[in-house]
Amino acid sequence: MTKADLINVIAEKANITRVKAETVVNTIFDSMVEALMRDDRIEIRGFGSFTNKAYDAYQGRNPRTGEVINVPEKKLPFFKVGKELKEDINTDPKAD
Repeated sequence: MTKADLINVIAEKANITRVKAETVVNTIFDSMVEALMRDDRIEIRGFGSFTNKAYDAYQGRNPRTGEVINVPEKKLPFFKVGKELKEDINTDPKAD
């Protein structure tokens, strides 16, 4: 599913215009980005949580030239799936 697909689904299900649905989606994503930039944890019950994971600096190697490269420390967003979502994904729909 793409962002455009998500906007279309929200517009259809909420019976709002595509422009309004796009505003909703952008507001949610922007709020999530801002929270992660503040190092806040985002938890969506039944779906999962987003946190920043810190990685220390290290020395890497350019695979093409073999040159040693100093890679600075960094933070990357990390998603941990929630229990309910994990169960939903692993439920066999043919069993119903």
